[in-house]
Amino acid sequence: MPLTGGSIMARISLTPRRTLGYRAVSWICRRRFGADIEPLAAASHNTRVLLTTSRMEQSVAKWNTADAGLKTLAVMATAARVDCSWCMDFGYWESFRHGMDLRKLRDVPGWRESTVYTPAERDVMEYAEAMTSTPPTVDDALFDRLRRHLDEPRLVELTAIIAVENLRARMNSALGITSQGFKDRCDIAGPDPAAAAGASGPAGP
Repeated sequence: MPLTGGSIMARISLTPRRTLGYRAVSWICRRRFGADIEPLAAASHNTRVLLTTSRMEQSVAKWNTADAGLKTLAVMATAARVDCSWCMDFGYWESFRHGMDLRKLRDVPGWRESTVYTPAERDVMEYAEAMTSTPPTVDDALFDRLRRHLDEPRLVELTAIIAVENLRARMNSALGITSQGFKDRCDIAGPDPAAAAGASGPAGP
């Protein structure tokens, strides 16, 4: 299914000069995601920024110490806090492809009122929001609760992925990059969340 929408009101052109670096990144993105990735198109105006961003994302993708589901919720909660619709859109689609519970993805913006999350997931999302506040509002009580679920290597990775998502989301927000239409694929292809709720309970640690 082709993507719809896109950042028509972006503050920077999303059709940069087709340099060798941009053509390579565009080819990889179209092959992997079925479309150009608009934040990378924006970064392509500056070759060094593009290369650094691409290498960082390739490295981050290899982090595998912390639970993937917890990291997903941390990233989505961060994006919701910053109000980065592109990150929410892409994160929803990417997590759907990897089998994440759609109820949990849909409920992220109002996670405090939702009943689908485990205590660990709720603490992780609270941590993501506290880290993303300006200034950060992480306190000892919250960190001590996280220690009940995660050892230090996992805590470091979780903290780092929240920091990375802040970089992504704040850059997208400043450049006016908005939803690209990835989530539409999930809404058409995905299962009914109500039916899924009857089949299984909350997942996660």
